[in-house]
Amino acid sequence: MATQQILNVTASAADAIKARLTEAGEGVIGLRVGIKAKGCSGFAYFMEYAKSQQTDDEVVEQDGIKVIVDPASMVYLLGTTIDYVSTDMEEGFVFSNPNEKGRCGCGESFNA
Repeated sequence: MATQQILNVTASAADAIKARLTEAGEGVIGLRVGIKAKGCSGFAYFMEYAKSQQTDDEVVEQDGIKVIVDPASMVYLLGTTIDYVSTDMEEGFVFSNPNEKGRCGCGESFNA
């Protein structure tokens, strides 16, 4: 039985992450992705540059990038796909999370 990877990163998202990590400069080892308590629905995603990695972090290495997830966020992010979309109206990272039960009206937070 194969174990499920915590996150899936599309090629478009990997390219966008790689570009940002290159711009970030020295000392950055990857991108930290997680959730935090925020918003009217309870949780919000966050992304920040990672300069270190803890022994209990989950690490996804794919297409030349490293995405790091802390243990508290793992249960909420399992099976999530991160994509990067660019349209006439918006540009940015999009999370498709099978654990989301609902989102607030503005789309900034979710509940699980």
